[in-house]
Amino acid sequence: MSSGKTVGFIGLGNMGGHMANNVLKAGHKVVAFDINTAAVDALTTNADASAAASPGDVAATADIVITMLPSNPHVLKVYLDPETGVLAKAKAGTLFIDCSTVEPSVSKQVAAAAAEKGSTVVDAPVSGGTIGAEQATLTFMVGSKTEESFKQAEAILEHLGKKVVHCGDVGTGQTAKICNNLVLAISMAGVCEAHALGDRLGLDPKILADILNTSTGRCWSSDTYNPCPGVMDGVPSSRGYTGGFACDLMVKDLGLATSAASSSNPRLGLPMGGLAQQLYMMMSADGAGHKDFSAMYEFINKKA
Repeated sequence: MSSGKTVGFIGLGNMGGHMANNVLKAGHKVVAFDINTAAVDALTTNADASAAASPGDVAATADIVITMLPSNPHVLKVYLDPETGVLAKAKAGTLFIDCSTVEPSVSKQVAAAAAEKGSTVVDAPVSGGTIGAEQATLTFMVGSKTEESFKQAEAILEHLGKKVVHCGDVGTGQTAKICNNLVLAISMAGVCEAHALGDRLGLDPKILADILNTSTGRCWSSDTYNPCPGVMDGVPSSRGYTGGFACDLMVKDLGLATSAASSSNPRLGLPMGGLAQQLYMMMSADGAGHKDFSAMYEFINKKA
C-alpha cells in the first residue's frame, strides 16, 4: 500500500490508540472516531490525523477503515446502524479491517452486509497485547474470502505487526483468536498461582521467573508479561495493573470460546477453559474487572 492513503480508524482504546499512531508513522493520513473524545484529541495532535463526527463519517472519507471495538454489539452497531454505521456511508470498494475480537458469526454477518454494498470486510483480530500494539509487533489472524482482499489488508497491517497470517475464509481469524486467548487465560492463571505459591514459600519472585523462563514452565505470560510486581518493567504488573487487557475483556473472550465450543458439532467441552472463565469472573465480581487480567496474581493472593 502506497503511503499517503487515508486510513479510517474507529476505536482508540488501549490497543487502537497505539495502532492508529503506527498508521501515522507509516506515512498515511488518519481520520478517527471514538466515543472517548480525549482519545481522539490525543491522536489529532498529529497534523495528519483528523476527527470524524461518527463511524459513518469515517467511512465516507477513508480508503481503508480499521475497527478495534470491545464486543459483538459494538461491532454490529458500528457496521450496521442505518444512520451512523460505516456501511451506510461507505464508498463502493472500501476495505474494512475489523481487528475486534467477536464471534465468528458476527464477522460473517457484517462481511455479508458489506458485500451487498460493494465493499469488503476481513476479520483480523490481534495478539500481542498493548506492548505489541505500541511496538508494532502484533500478530494478525486474518479471515478473508479471497487472497486479493487478504493482500490488501496485509499491505496496511504489516505496518502494525510483525506477522500477518491468512487463516482462511471470513470468521477463521476470530476462531484462531479465541483459541489463542483460551490458552492465554489458562496459562496466565497458572503463572499467577505459581508465583503466589513461590511467595508463600519464601522464594524471590525474580529467581522464580528466571527459572520458569528457562525451563519447561516458560510461556508468554511469564517471560513477556509477568504478573508479579517487581519482576519486569513496562508491563501492567509494574504499574498497578493498569493500561493492559482488562479482566472483563478476558471474561468476554472466554465466553466466546465456550459459546463456540457449545455450538460446535459435535459439541466440545472445555473443562480448563470453563474453570478459567469462572476464576476471571470471580476476579471481576470482586471489583477488579477493569484491571489487567494479570491482576489474577493479586486476586489469588488476596483470596488465599
